Amino acid sequence: MNKIKVQLEKRSSASYEIYVGRNILDRVSLILSKGNWAKRYILVTDSNVSLLHGPRVLEILRKTDLKFDLIEFPAGEASKNMATCLSLVDRLIELQADRHSALIALGGGVVGDMTGFVASIYMRGIPFFQIPTTLMAQVDSSIGGKTGIDLPAGKNLLGSFYQPRAVFTDLTFLLTLKEREFNDGLAEILKYGIIEDPDLLSLVEEGVAGLRSKDFALLERIITKSCRIKKRIVELDEKEGGLRRLLNFGHTLGHAVEAESGYTFSHGEAVAVGMVCAARLSETLGYLPLSDRERIESLIQTLGLPHRIPGHLSTEGIYARLSKDKKKIGDVLPFVLLKRIGMPFINGGVPEAVIREIVEELKS
Repeated sequence: MNKIKVQLEKRSSASYEIYVGRNILDRVSLILSKGNWAKRYILVTDSNVSLLHGPRVLEILRKTDLKFDLIEFPAGEASKNMATCLSLVDRLIELQADRHSALIALGGGVVGDMTGFVASIYMRGIPFFQIPTTLMAQVDSSIGGKTGIDLPAGKNLLGSFYQPRAVFTDLTFLLTLKEREFNDGLAEILKYGIIEDPDLLSLVEEGVAGLRSKDFALLERIITKSCRIKKRIVELDEKEGGLRRLLNFGHTLGHAVEAESGYTFSHGEAVAVGMVCAARLSETLGYLPLSDRERIESLIQTLGLPHRIPGHLSTEGIYARLSKDKKKIGDVLPFVLLKRIGMPFINGGVPEAVIREIVEELKS
């Protein structure tokens, strides 16, 4: 089992460990017991994960003297809203959860975002933990303390920075993922390779067959490298004031496409298209060499991720959603672009005409 320390220097109490390995759930309750963070623990999950893993995880965790309960909400991005948040709070009150209770997010990004947000506001904040069950959550959303819910106007417009007390990444959860869900996580791994670690990008290129067969040795290596990249950036910029914004590579247009599709595009699929857009913007504006742009697009296609925007989506609708992006500074929407693979930067804004041109170009 790999152990990675997220060291938040100015707030040592917010520092935490990420545990990565196979079949590590039997160690979770022991770590929780030793940490003495709470008197009782409430797992929060969605209806899909509850069906697949809920009883098994509860059985393993209950082998110690700690008390565990489980609550769930309907699966899917459509549940990531204030109504679900309030329903979870009602369930916590029914269970008489107090400030000596803690929440455990058992699931993917939606579960992690919802659980973290509820933990950050329930009784002015109670501890929470992450047990990510999707590849995307294991390499990205479970790390760094971003929580949030969606509003009709856009994704994650309500949220907080609230760090988990620990992250337990058990690779065996990946065996139950559908191909589309697994590919979603590959999009985030590609992002790390493109913006930070060309060696990771090469490892993915050379290991496509192993990834498809879920070679655990390869997966553990890639996931651990991805977690180390994310943790380094979070340590330097916990609340996205500067450097951490580079992690938004592919997300600016990606979030707009995801929302405009009515979330029929998954987050990973949208990020993949967003990375193609960002690479093309970088090339069009004279920053990125053609060979790097083609390498990025080729690998996205090889991994089975979309590289085009569905033709039925409205360019006007996508641009309208971009104009409401929470990363805007006044009237300017910064984009994370590339000078080359491994060298991202945040530009001062892309002309509207150029964005529209690339969007039209990418519509199949």
